[in-house]
Amino acid sequence: MESQLKDLHSTHDDASASSAADYHIQELEKKFAAYVRNDVYGAMGRGELPLKEKFLLGVALVTLLPLRIIFGMTILVVYYLICRICTLFSAPNREEEQDDYAHLGGWRRAVIVQSGRFLSRSLLFVVGFYWINETRKDSTCTQENSKKEGTHLSEEQESPGAIVSNHVSYFDILYHMSSSFPSFVAKRSVAKIPLVGLISKCLGCVYVQRESKSSDFKGVAGVVTDRVHEAHQNNSAPMMMLFPEGTTTNGDYLLPFKTGAFLAGAPVVPVILRYPYQRFSPAWDTITGQEKDDPKQYANNVRRLMATEGNLILSDIGLAEKRIYHAALNGNNRLPSVLHQKDD
Repeated sequence: MESQLKDLHSTHDDASASSAADYHIQELEKKFAAYVRNDVYGAMGRGELPLKEKFLLGVALVTLLPLRIIFGMTILVVYYLICRICTLFSAPNREEEQDDYAHLGGWRRAVIVQSGRFLSRSLLFVVGFYWINETRKDSTCTQENSKKEGTHLSEEQESPGAIVSNHVSYFDILYHMSSSFPSFVAKRSVAKIPLVGLISKCLGCVYVQRESKSSDFKGVAGVVTDRVHEAHQNNSAPMMMLFPEGTTTNGDYLLPFKTGAFLAGAPVVPVILRYPYQRFSPAWDTITGQEKDDPKQYANNVRRLMATEGNLILSDIGLAEKRIYHAALNGNNRLPSVLHQKDD
């Protein structure tokens, strides 16, 4: 009898704990809505799948996935060999502790860029992006919007120095490579990854130690600003591609922008990426004017424009809140105290 009471008490405690955890997660999903997955796979891909989805997933794992890996690796190796040939007997640029081949010119640069754009689009096709719809708005539309906001544009359209985009998935990088082949900001360790390392150098990536708060990061910010200036003044120089939100969202929200892309005061090209989906979410145009004198105001104006044009929801949360939400999903028991301290 005593044993039965203990078992009953234990079951009741487990049910209470589970109910409390579920309630806590629901509260977090309301607070951190920008990071919540809304597909059939659920948060962190751990949702309970219906039988039909399990069957489709099993079939894809034994048929489609191997083919995509083979074709994807083939495309990666082919582009690596192209980059290797084009950089033979050429020394990389090592100014400001960087290491890239973005300065290459002539046929070498043309081959790297054109083959890179084609093969990036091919890789997107291999992984399932068979059709990509693009909607472009010309400068006339931008000028009309800017006049309504009280921003004055110069008569002569300036060349952009950077592309700014919302960030949803790793596939964002492949799309931008296929569209404009810009330079990215990447972790320093990317340069050492087999195959990918050389490709990132040919892209002209600016490498940074993301967790570093030392002068190294300030140096990288200076390099990015110089690159934006260079692309603005020289049409042959690659534009910088920056994700000013600093992290990814579920694609329905737009987080506050960091000002790095706007410090140079050069025009930028806003790009809004949307991923329409039915079952699986992949989530894991030029503006000039007076606001360029204030990078923070410039960033906020571009953010509002992107939210309006892309029908996105503005959110004021950031990377710290994303870490709190992911910690909760991973069962970190210390999360509630952290969250309460933040609320206080």
